[in-house]
Amino acid sequence: MIHPSLRSRAWVCSSCLLRRAAPIRQKRYLSFLSRTAPAAASSLSSTVPVDHAATGAHQQNDALLRQIFDSPRVWVDYAKHGGGIRKTGLFRNPYLTRPDGFLTYAHISLRRARAIVEKVLKASSVEDYRGIVRQLDRLSDILCRVLDMTDFVRVTHPDLKTQRAASEAWDLVYQYMNELNTMTGLNDQLGKAMDNPNVTAAWSDEEMTVAQVLKLDFTKSAVNLPKEYRDRFVHLSSKISTVQSDFVQDMAPDQDFLVLPSSRFQGMDPVEARSLTRSGSLYLPTLSPYAAQALRSVKDENTRKLIYYASRTASRRSVDQLETLMRLRGELAGLSGFESYAHMALRDRMMAKNPESVKHFLQALASSNKPAVSKDVADLLSEKVKCRPDAVSLEPWDKDYYADAIRRSMRTSQRHDDFLSAYFSLGTVMQGLSRLFTRLYGIRLEPREPLPGETWHPDVRRLDVISDVDGHVAVLYCDLFYRPDKQPNPAHFTLRCSREISKTELAEFGDGADTESAGLFASAEDAANDGMAFSTRDGTVKQLPTIALVCDFPQTRSSATGPALLMFYQLETLFHEMGHAIHSVLARTSFQNVAGTRCATDLAELPSTLMEFFAADPTVLALFARHHETDEPLPYNLVTDKLRQSRRLEASDTENQIILAMLDQELHSSLALDPKFDSTEIYHGLQRKFSSLPLDPQGTRWQGFFGHLSGYGSTYYSYLFDRVLAQRVWNIVFGAGHKGGALDRENGEQLKENLLKWGGSRDPWKCLAGTLKDDRLVDGGEESMALVGSWGSSSHVER
Repeated sequence: MIHPSLRSRAWVCSSCLLRRAAPIRQKRYLSFLSRTAPAAASSLSSTVPVDHAATGAHQQNDALLRQIFDSPRVWVDYAKHGGGIRKTGLFRNPYLTRPDGFLTYAHISLRRARAIVEKVLKASSVEDYRGIVRQLDRLSDILCRVLDMTDFVRVTHPDLKTQRAASEAWDLVYQYMNELNTMTGLNDQLGKAMDNPNVTAAWSDEEMTVAQVLKLDFTKSAVNLPKEYRDRFVHLSSKISTVQSDFVQDMAPDQDFLVLPSSRFQGMDPVEARSLTRSGSLYLPTLSPYAAQALRSVKDENTRKLIYYASRTASRRSVDQLETLMRLRGELAGLSGFESYAHMALRDRMMAKNPESVKHFLQALASSNKPAVSKDVADLLSEKVKCRPDAVSLEPWDKDYYADAIRRSMRTSQRHDDFLSAYFSLGTVMQGLSRLFTRLYGIRLEPREPLPGETWHPDVRRLDVISDVDGHVAVLYCDLFYRPDKQPNPAHFTLRCSREISKTELAEFGDGADTESAGLFASAEDAANDGMAFSTRDGTVKQLPTIALVCDFPQTRSSATGPALLMFYQLETLFHEMGHAIHSVLARTSFQNVAGTRCATDLAELPSTLMEFFAADPTVLALFARHHETDEPLPYNLVTDKLRQSRRLEASDTENQIILAMLDQELHSSLALDPKFDSTEIYHGLQRKFSSLPLDPQGTRWQGFFGHLSGYGSTYYSYLFDRVLAQRVWNIVFGAGHKGGALDRENGEQLKENLLKWGGSRDPWKCLAGTLKDDRLVDGGEESMALVGSWGSSSHVER
């Protein structure tokens, strides 16, 4: 039984990872994973749109929302309102007041989990079997409550003792998960329930979906195999975990440094060049932002060629680890009865369902993108001819250099990011997000004073998400400011999913039935939710989704020095992460296995990528973008210029991503078990067949740097897929932002009712067909995947 917590980790997606978040502090520079192009502009109009300020009863909270992010002093004063109350635990979970409370919480959760397992194994009557899906979903929820929360704490909490305690708790519960993975009884009982029409007739569509998800999880865990094969499966799973960790942690170039005379680096930033120079020689780390910057700026072509070779050639050991990982995954898939690892991975919560559908999508996308990338290549060669009139071809080490020259020619001295950021204080951006969500979905963000001990750092702001119809619907913890000991990558973490809590479950916590919780909680509802947020509506109790957003924005410590100002890419980052959060917030499911982002993996990036289009829309920016000192509205032509620069040559970036997605598929195909398996030849072969750009020269081995193969095995295409879908939804549902479409409540309701509210409880193709009003998508399959690929990522509206 693969637990949802392990299927759907915190949303550190390929887009999030590849943003420019604090690259210097990262162990490996992520730009070598080929950052994808930014979202397209909604409009290239240079008009200044009308301002939309908050009005009415919520105006005071709207103003406070800005102040608590823009002024540290305001936040400190506001947060003190929670003082005077006895200390609570992290996230208001009273078990977590001390580090050792994590183990206590884990043991209590395991006791509850084992009781559910025993109950499921003893099921015999029709009534018992009708309740099995709900019992198994509750089992998942109990384990997720520990796994998701401790996983977050161990990578985010500043206290080392707390980190270690959270890790111990995670390990304890994860070990139990391994026991469940080989427990044939649970699989047998679920199978009996699914085979009994008297049972399934009583299930809702959502229950049937959850049953199918759980049944496939058991299948992928080889639970039906004889014991010796199950033991081999567990051994392989453990070995794969070790190898993929080693692959990422030990990733290294063939040569760590390139040492050349400093005179050969003319054009590179002189400050950076001096910092790397010793005794007349420049020591360039080959896997670093300095090398990437040098490829964009160094004038000498031969020097760029050496840098390119060094930065595109992984060590032999890194490539060997990669190929070992592919072979092990191939063997694991074979044990589970699948043709390849890609076949196994794509069966689980994926719209594509099989590698053939992914291939249809990628090839259609490549075809639709090819004319634009051919133009990019022609433009790059034309730029090279300006410097070298005798040039007849473009070399691989030319692309970044001449691309930077083209973009540089589009810039003006008055329109730098630092000027644009004056209109994007963090507080105004959060205010704008709340105003946008109010107009689209009828929900808003309201500040809430944290209780003592509730958050992991004083900088963390708590926001409650309030619906005009349903009241309190979610809790959002915002840890958005830089700290030296904090992981730098922006991320969305679902600490707890939404789920309906049955009356039977509540009865277990009433009248002191749960003795280990005695005295800690005010009510049975409070105890059933471990002290965390819940709602009661129409007699139904639901645990509310609890979400953490983590970013790495600079913070001033004094009001005199002004608020934190965001660069435009940081604005996009925050909108992107909030897109993940809003998916969790708006999902209205009864089972946590299908709540929010626990949907098809290749649909999960759609809401977040779509939000990047809103971040560039003039009517949306007019909701909040005002100069932090003068309060003047943002001149939209500044954004227009920025977007034109970022979109320039995006087709060539898209082609690179297509080839990487194809590489991911090939490496996870049956080729991995061929004795002649050669990942380098596979990668170069794909470039020869599909690339219009200059090819990597023989001798390079870039695939050894493809760290996403660890976590995105055979699903790397998902971000490209969702980029295309997001563009389509933006064009069709929101009219590409024209005529106020980005703020139209009817458009927001169309997206919410057809897609967002379902989480993973409805066939994703039906969700997409309903959202786009396109019946060609209803049945999914290879034709639908090819159709999506044919849409490409163009910004025009096709109706």
